[in-house]
Parts: sequence; structure tokens; C-alpha cells
Amino acid sequence: MKVFVAGATGATGSRVITQLVQRDIEVKAFVRDAAAARSLLPPQVELVEGDVTDKDSIRRAIETCTVVICATGARPSLDPTGPYQVDYEGTKNLVDAAQQAGIEQFVMVSSLCVSKFFHPLNLFWLVLYWKKQAEDYLQASGLTYTIVRPGGLKNDDDDTRSLVMAPADTLFEGNVPRWRVAETCVEALHLPEARNKIVEIVAQEHAAAEPFSTLFAGVA
Repeated sequence: MKVFVAGATGATGSRVITQLVQRDIEVKAFVRDAAAARSLLPPQVELVEGDVTDKDSIRRAIETCTVVICATGARPSLDPTGPYQVDYEGTKNLVDAAQQAGIEQFVMVSSLCVSKFFHPLNLFWLVLYWKKQAEDYLQASGLTYTIVRPGGLKNDDDDTRSLVMAPADTLFEGNVPRWRVAETCVEALHLPEARNKIVEIVAQEHAAAEPFSTLFAGVA
């Protein structure tokens, strides 16, 4: 297995990289600036420069990889086209390149509430709307996929609350540490129960701790 990680230097993507490296899985990180990324990512990670809005750079970079984890996301800005360009068009470009490369599985980090058009987060240039359009495109692509919809993202790596996993459009509030999101993405690569599913995740203090095989199997 060789994993292509888009959004590799982001707060979630960097945690995905860490978990892959800890498991001795070969990683290719897709980054805008390799020199800057080298100071952020483990030395054994292969870096390749490009941008999700540049189809040719993706096609060149994805060669030799077998699976994709997409942890991209538009950064907050005054540009109203940001979520459209990154969360939708960028993900579409990744999906198209993955199809051409014969990628075995595509794991996408999305968000809770993407199906709720009138959610307050859509005031930020329709960010949830464009994530949902990207989900739909991935599902229609024919690729084997896992779509992970986390609750509010926390940077607390000491947060050890148990994970709750549910089917699409079931959870509408709650939060989850980013390391748990990363863990879910990496586990999805190994478990048949995770394939071709949308899963929503939050962390809860008093939830029962269950193995990922059970969590994924519990989502229809």
C-alpha cells in the first residue's frame, strides 16, 4: 500500500501522515511548497509539489500510489470562490486522477451537516454545500470510497473520548479531535466494513469504546 495524501500539511492531514508513518505505511504527501512542508512532516515522507486546482500536477503526483486520503479544505478567506475551487473542483480533480490511476480506495474527509443547506456554516461561501457536491461526485465515480463526516474539529491530541459512528444524516452536533478523524481515515484503508460508506463521527465522554471493525460494520 502507498497512500497519496492531499491536504497533507493541514491540521487533519498532518495527523493522517503521522498515523500512517507510525504504522510503517508508505506515504506520498501532495503539497504546495515542498521546502515548507519538509519542516512540518516526518523525514521518511515523500513530498511532491502541486495543487488540487491543477489537474496535471495531480496526475503526475498520484503515480505509484494505490489509495488516496483527501483531507483538503478551503482556508478561511474573503474569496467567495474558495470552497468551490478547493472543496468541490479540487476534490473532483483528485477523483478524476484517481480513476485514471486505478486507485483502489478513496477516503474523503467531509463534515457533519453537509445535507443541511440552511446550516449557518453555509454563510461562509457555501462551504458545506460544496463539500456535499464533492461527496456526490465521488460516490458516482465508481471508485471504492469511504466518506468521513466529522463533527466540530478539535486540535486536542490528549482528548481520549470514545468515538461514536453513525450513518449519513444522523448526527447534527458534537465535536471530535482531529487525531480521531485521522485514525478513522487510516483504519478505513484496512477494513472491508468501511468500503462504500458515509460515516459520521463525534467523540463522547461516556460512549463505549469499540473496535473500528465494529463501528464501521454498524453503519448500513
